[in-house]
Amino acid sequence: MTPQATPADPAVFTSRNPADPSDIVIEFPGCGEEAVIQAAQRARQAQAEWLGAGVAARSEALCKAADAIERAADEMTGLVIREVGKPLAEARAELAHTVSIWRYYSQVLHEPSGALHEPAAGPGILLTRRRPLGTAGLITPWNFPLAIPSSKAAPALAAGNAVILKPAPEATACALHLAEALRDVLPDGLLRVVPGGPRVGEALVHLADVVSFTGSTAVGKAVVRTATACGTPVQAEMGGQNAAIVLPDADIPQAAAHIAAAIAGYAGQKYTATSQVIAVGSAREPLRDALAERLGAMPAADPGSASTICGPVISLAARHRVAEMRMSALAAGARLLAGGADGHTAPRSGWYVNPTLLEAVPDGHELLQDVVFGPIAVLQEANGLDQAVHLANAGRQGLVTSLHTTDLESALYGSDHLETSVVGVNAPTTGVDYFPLSLGGREGFGHGPDEEGRAALDFYTSQQTISLLPGGSER
Repeated sequence: MTPQATPADPAVFTSRNPADPSDIVIEFPGCGEEAVIQAAQRARQAQAEWLGAGVAARSEALCKAADAIERAADEMTGLVIREVGKPLAEARAELAHTVSIWRYYSQVLHEPSGALHEPAAGPGILLTRRRPLGTAGLITPWNFPLAIPSSKAAPALAAGNAVILKPAPEATACALHLAEALRDVLPDGLLRVVPGGPRVGEALVHLADVVSFTGSTAVGKAVVRTATACGTPVQAEMGGQNAAIVLPDADIPQAAAHIAAAIAGYAGQKYTATSQVIAVGSAREPLRDALAERLGAMPAADPGSASTICGPVISLAARHRVAEMRMSALAAGARLLAGGADGHTAPRSGWYVNPTLLEAVPDGHELLQDVVFGPIAVLQEANGLDQAVHLANAGRQGLVTSLHTTDLESALYGSDHLETSVVGVNAPTTGVDYFPLSLGGREGFGHGPDEEGRAALDFYTSQQTISLLPGGSER
């Protein structure tokens, strides 16, 4: 499936294997505005037929979509490893999660979509139901190249919409492969992929009836501004600066294992990765030693190996950014506890960075303010749970906080006072245990309604109220 270029955007994009940058996964011309217009026109035609086919037909198609992805799981897993450098174990987990997303929405659409009410006066029936908005424009990142597009496309399709997907250039091959797997189970034109850069995304935001975005904060805010100016419903998931709090009574070895995996896993390239570790009181020294030991045993390595936890970062620029952050913090007086060099255990010259942990990072440093999106974290100390909660809440773009304690009162207090969308007690910040619950974000991280679960069906629809009265009645 090779997208066609138009004179409006002749740029050629290249997706490289981050574990071996000489390996070009796909090279493609970006779509122009005319191609996006044509995709939107075809999607609208397909959407009318898709909605008219009824719930049973949509449910069957989404179930077949899950089957098709499952059949292609081995090939897709290999492509995820090659295109975005995701370690084998996590790539397999993403494929399994992707299948579960399509299966879930193939069934949840059978649930009631509205409510029945008594009219205010006289005979009749007053009822509500959810109706699709039309064509959903989806702009997705590279770090979960199958699961995130699916978590947006599946509920949009289940609700009766058509979908146009604009993937990150670094994950274009994965998006095209996903569309190819679904080609024979979805009506022609219902799900379209429009590869390219920012100009394609901007064109899509102007043309879509509803927009869902996941990606960087800067781009997300631009998407929100454009969609809002167009009067288009928009949802944006951005950033991800997450803290782990460890109290003195916690199981320190278990907490260290969870936190190290959440720092190093997939080279920290998750919106739920841990970037701030807050040790309370006497937990600091044993946690510091345990974390340093754990991270030292997780060097950056070949993502194709079953034992690899930390693979390469997505690009040379990403590797430079982590190195610059590390050097800047050290120059400001921070101390290095783990990491500090590019990965040397991998067999190829990819974009590797060893997991890094720093302490004594000065207040106000960029590492404590911005999302780095790499395997680097800061260890801080708090004199009590209140101060730890304050430090965790001070992050501008938090999504998940983990709290490690064996005390129920502390766990409940933390859950009540932490402001992130997700709180994990004695669990890592990373993981998908909350699916199919809805997922939202605080200010700075998210905009618009929650994602996933049943909330996603509401986002891709509007409520219609119907008043049924006996013939000849007057209101």
